[in-house]
Amino acid sequence: MAENRPTDPLGEIYAEWTVEFTAAPDMSLPVLRWVFEDWQRATAEPEDVTYRSTSIGGVPGILVTPLEADRDRVLLVLHGGGFALGSSASHRKMAGHLAKAAGSSAFVADFRLAPEHPYPAQLDDADAVIDALIADGIAAEAITPVGDSAGASIAIATVLRRLQRGAALPGRVATISPWVDMENSGETIETNDATDFLIAREGLQGNIDRYLSGGASPTDPLVNPLYADFTGFPPLFLTASDAESLYADAVRLAERAARDGVDVTFETVSGEQHVWPLQAGRHAPADTSIRLIAEWVRATSSTRVSA
Repeated sequence: MAENRPTDPLGEIYAEWTVEFTAAPDMSLPVLRWVFEDWQRATAEPEDVTYRSTSIGGVPGILVTPLEADRDRVLLVLHGGGFALGSSASHRKMAGHLAKAAGSSAFVADFRLAPEHPYPAQLDDADAVIDALIADGIAAEAITPVGDSAGASIAIATVLRRLQRGAALPGRVATISPWVDMENSGETIETNDATDFLIAREGLQGNIDRYLSGGASPTDPLVNPLYADFTGFPPLFLTASDAESLYADAVRLAERAARDGVDVTFETVSGEQHVWPLQAGRHAPADTSIRLIAEWVRATSSTRVSA
């Protein structure tokens, strides 16, 4: 964590958290979960969007429905938080902005959290939502998993696992600030330490240990997509900030997927904090990224339908 002063709402929140984490280095997991609910403070409430607590495929969450949304297209939003933190409440407003821009509905899933439920519980829950949406008449092509940070790993691994078993695939996958390296080896963890106000190697390792507490290997391709074969994977969108400690994860993920022939779109922003689109409605770069993701979702939807 650097001495640099944050200049955006999310950076200010992260700086506040760091003060608390430093004062209470042994903060319990329940308290950490309460702290991370504060993510939603960075996001403005979107207009003309309704929310309903419900469950899909037995997985609880929040159904997000913008006015005039196409309810036959669904964003499956998988929140970040190191597989152990975050919730549908922390991400519902960002999902509202994204769904509104994309002209679709969204479901923010409260997948089970580690360490109480280690890998692969998170993938199982995302899979159950996709299967239930398809069973309810939503075309697989019209489903878009969207994940930020650890949620990006869940989104990618869920689709990889469906690909492996020959199940119907979502039409595309979008990721924000993806965290996929469970070996904790990215060089920008060190080189961007001065510009990232949230992420540190020790915190990453703690979440890795929680996620893999069931005995999974950090090099399992469904745990660490940097080891995966992406052949046949649907179009993939990545966006990351060059100031993030996890920037190297996004770069390597884009290279890995492209090498296997995936249609990859990689948007880099400059100087933004981890998962900066959480500032939608309050911070221009966040609004720009929301718009770019939504435009990509719309474009890939029309291209694949007409193909």
